Amino acid sequence: MGRSQETSSKKEVRIRKEKKRKDKAQKRAKNKIEGGKSSFEDMIAYVDEFGKITSTPPDPSKKKAVDAESIELTITKNKPENAPDFVRKGVVTFYNESKGYGFIRDTGSNQSIFMHGSNMLDQVKERDIVIFEIGKGPKGPSAIKVKLFKEEQK
Repeated sequence: MGRSQETSSKKEVRIRKEKKRKDKAQKRAKNKIEGGKSSFEDMIAYVDEFGKITSTPPDPSKKKAVDAESIELTITKNKPENAPDFVRKGVVTFYNESKGYGFIRDTGSNQSIFMHGSNMLDQVKERDIVIFEIGKGPKGPSAIKVKLFKEEQK
């Protein structure tokens, strides 16, 4: 069967594949002659006391006995005084009633946070002081549970 339609790039690809196939066959034959099978012991790696991987097994004379009773396992408890305040305070800088969205300037971090009308518990307008929580919106942080701030709440 002739290769009349073979271009130079196709010929180069074919030659490369044939060369690769021959190299693989040579490696297989070489491994077969040399007894290329490695033992399980050659594949084992050890970790020394410094955390480095070595091929030598650990020295049994350096082994230390550890009493299992001396190991302390504790759980750190979250104390209420260390808990972050999730309710934030801010000022409404912009609010579009017809579209139902606006922005709040957080008084603590001075960050501008998006708010949507569906997340408001009270009706707000610009320059109102509000309290809110920050949640994850589709495009970043978003104010949720937005309501007017009254002095007696805090």
